[in-house]
Amino acid sequence: MSSKTESPTTRIIAVTNQKGGVGKTTTTINLAAGLARQGQRVLLVDLDPQGNASTGLGIDYDQRNTGTYAALMVEAEPHALPQPTGFDNLAIITANNELAGAELEMIGDERREYRLRDALRALEGDYDTILIDCPPSLGLLTLNALVASDSVIVPLQCEFFALEGISQLVRTIDRVRRAFNADLHLEGIVLTMYDRRNNLSELVAQDARGFFGDQVFETLIPRNIRISEAQSHGSPVLDYDARSTGAIAYLALADELIKRNKNKAKA
Repeated sequence: MSSKTESPTTRIIAVTNQKGGVGKTTTTINLAAGLARQGQRVLLVDLDPQGNASTGLGIDYDQRNTGTYAALMVEAEPHALPQPTGFDNLAIITANNELAGAELEMIGDERREYRLRDALRALEGDYDTILIDCPPSLGLLTLNALVASDSVIVPLQCEFFALEGISQLVRTIDRVRRAFNADLHLEGIVLTMYDRRNNLSELVAQDARGFFGDQVFETLIPRNIRISEAQSHGSPVLDYDARSTGAIAYLALADELIKRNKNKAKA
């Protein structure tokens, strides 16, 4: 069994859910911005071939030549991969459509699961937190993220059938822990698209807390049009409209994550 060497200064967190449309990329972008706003040095790794996290941070497509594809194919030195975003304390390793072919290109490599870990290991110490935006599937790209990470955050939308599929993801985390990364654990579940006017949202939140307990973050991410508007303008909602309910919620989520990790460090 192989295990990731744990860094005392850098937390690597994969943000994943194999179900699309749950607010995964939105959560990655805005949690990264919230942590950066709290003074952390943050790196966002866009591992989704759609490149939505790169777009959501205002990175033009022609500025994405050296990104996660280059990291996985070992085509660039690790410190050449991150680039500034225009937002304080926040850098990104971008994605472009070349990433869609990476799984096929890596399939014959006996160390294919460790490509991203090898690249990010060289960057540990340069950042306080590295967030990986995973594709909405449990393929080789997501496996690379899980092998590279200390923990996993799962966005869970407050809608019907939301809890279906989470058990499969938890089993995947367990298998990765046994086979590749003994330190991997579930950091927490973030309830997204919460609507206080909708009884179903509250029922899903209650079910999630009943099943996962304190692994569910206290912070609820509301449905908020300003969040969607911000991404269309290539900006985190914290910069687009800091007074919106979405911005306030993501800043609270960042604060909750920081406090959780401080409490774990004291334990």
